[in-house]
Amino acid sequence: MNLKNLEKRLCYLVGNAIQDYRMIEDGDRVMVCLSGGKDSYTLLDILMRLRQRAPVRFELIAVNLDQKQPGFPAHVLPEYLERIGVPYRILEQDTYSVVKRVLPEGKTMCSLCSRLRRGALYKAAAEMGVTKIALGHHRDDILATLFLNMFYGGKLAAMPPKLRSNDGRHVVIRPLAYVPEKYTARYAELREFPIIPCNLCGSQENLQRKLIGEMLRQWDEIHPKRLTNIMRALQNVNPSHLADRRLFDFESLTGGFVPEGEGDPLAAVEQPGLGTVRDGELPAWAIEPAQADD
Repeated sequence: MNLKNLEKRLCYLVGNAIQDYRMIEDGDRVMVCLSGGKDSYTLLDILMRLRQRAPVRFELIAVNLDQKQPGFPAHVLPEYLERIGVPYRILEQDTYSVVKRVLPEGKTMCSLCSRLRRGALYKAAAEMGVTKIALGHHRDDILATLFLNMFYGGKLAAMPPKLRSNDGRHVVIRPLAYVPEKYTARYAELREFPIIPCNLCGSQENLQRKLIGEMLRQWDEIHPKRLTNIMRALQNVNPSHLADRRLFDFESLTGGFVPEGEGDPLAAVEQPGLGTVRDGELPAWAIEPAQADD
C-alpha cells in the first residue's frame, strides 16, 4: 500500500474510532503520549491530519517521559516536534533506576514500568489542564491483552478504546483501536519517523506479550479476517451467553418473555464474513472504504 492510500485508510479507521466512542469533543486539550516508537508517531501524525478537517476544534500537545534510560537520545523528539510545529513537553523521571532496583534480573519489567509512567503522565495532565490522554495502543495491542488475560489471568478483559482513570480525574483514549499493527509499521517506514528503541524492556524476548503477538501475526497471515472478527466480537458481547453471574442473573432465570439481545443466538441472522448482524445494520467502521492499491 502506498503512502497516500495508507494515510487515507489510517484517517478512516482513526476517525471512526473517535466517532464511535466519542473520544474527542469540541474544546478538548489532548495530550498525545509520544514514546518515540512507530505507534505513537503514527497517532500524532494522523491526529494532526484529522484536526485540519474535524467538525470540532481541539488542541494537541505532545508529551514524552524521559525515563533516563542509558543511551536515550534526548534530542530526537524535541527536534522532530519543533520541525513539525507541535507544542510539547518533556517530562524527566528516573523510572529506569527504580525498575532495575526493585525487580530481580530476568523479571518482566513492563507492568511496573507502565505504572510508573502512568503516574507521571497523569500528574502532568492535571498540571497542564489536559482533558484527554491519547495513547498509541493499536488493535493488535487490544487483542493481545485479551488473550493474555484469558490464558494467564483467567479473565475476559482487554484494553478499552476509552476509559476513566481510577481516581476519576482523567479520560484515556486509544484512537488507534481499529488500526492493525502492520499499518503503523508500514506508515512509520514510509514517513521515515525517527524511531527510538526501548532499551529497558525491548530486549526481553521471553515476554508472554511477544509470544501472543507472534500468534496474532501468524493468524493474520493464514486467516486475514480472523483478527477483524475477534475485534468485532469485543463490540458484540452477550452477557447471557457467557458465564459471569455478576453480569447476568442466571439464578433467577425462568421461562417466559425473552428480552432483546438474549435467547437463542442461532436465531440471529448470520452474514458471511461479518458475524452476527441484526436488522441489517452495520457499524460505520465495518463498512470498508474503496480498496486501496497496494
